Amino acid sequence: MSKQSTPPVEIRSERPADVGAIAAVTGAAFAGAEHSAPPVRPGGPPGEVDLIGWLRADEGWIPELSLVAVLEDEVVGHVVCSRGLVDDAPALGLGPVSVRPDLQGRGIGDALIREVLARATEDGETLVALVGEPAYYRRFGFATAAELGVEAPDPAYGDYFQALALGTEPHPQGRFRYAAPFDRF
Repeated sequence: MSKQSTPPVEIRSERPADVGAIAAVTGAAFAGAEHSAPPVRPGGPPGEVDLIGWLRADEGWIPELSLVAVLEDEVVGHVVCSRGLVDDAPALGLGPVSVRPDLQGRGIGDALIREVLARATEDGETLVALVGEPAYYRRFGFATAAELGVEAPDPAYGDYFQALALGTEPHPQGRFRYAAPFDRF
């Protein structure tokens, strides 16, 4: 299937007025996803929606690394990096990443990820980790975290736990921990 063209999207920092739209996009993007976190509220949206809300209230929240994709004045995608740790050294956890289902496969997720990585590098971050499909994230430079000396918080993640060294400074090595809200699943 070839990518359909999409008008240019604006990538910008999340604003308070975007919270509801981000929840809607995230809920739609993860609805029925095989790997999706189960609803925290019975009958509610996928767990990723609650996770983003919990992250906003957590000390690991980094507002400048919560970005939205806007198309024709509508939020159509979202990405967030939150504070993680490798042993006691700061690192980033990337995700969730979501794009409105009817616009998936058109480069919006790619643009969001590239921008959040560029901003993280500019901010002096040295490592970002995530759980995701290796074939997809390889295009951004991610590798199996173990190749970078980073141990997954859960060994069951296997090769799906990936990391990317940012900037020119040495990156931390050791066991990775996501921001506390990830432990609620």
